[in-house]
Amino acid sequence: MKNTIIKFGTYGLILALVFFLGGLYLGQDMDFSTQEVFGYITMIASLVFVFFGIKHFRDKENNGKLTFREAVLIGLLISAFTAFGIAIADFIYTTVINPDFFEEYTEVMRAQGYKGEIPDYGSGFMALIMFLTVMIIGLVISLVSALILQRKN
Repeated sequence: MKNTIIKFGTYGLILALVFFLGGLYLGQDMDFSTQEVFGYITMIASLVFVFFGIKHFRDKENNGKLTFREAVLIGLLISAFTAFGIAIADFIYTTVINPDFFEEYTEVMRAQGYKGEIPDYGSGFMALIMFLTVMIIGLVISLVSALILQRKN
């Protein structure tokens, strides 16, 4: 199980880093809504490795057997790798590539008529939020994958 988690988790982490940083760097001229959509697409694409990791474990390492619990555990651990990759990418983007991100975002929100307070929590907190967001999506994908792939032979 450990090898599967590390292998597929690393695939997800690398894809997340490359796509997320690449999209943010190359898409700096895109509006925030488009960047947000690209970000969610990146998260979901990176989390595809959850399904494939669970399937690999069932078929190649566990003689075709897989409990729901094992599948969810594997999925969540693979998701953690991907979430870590996206959190790192977000932190790098907001501290190195575009350190003015929060000010730019606040300006856009004000221009769209938002009158409330927009706190600047900082890059570390926002990276944590990205980690948790990916983990929530990863949980959903893990649950669906577990339902599809469980086999109690």
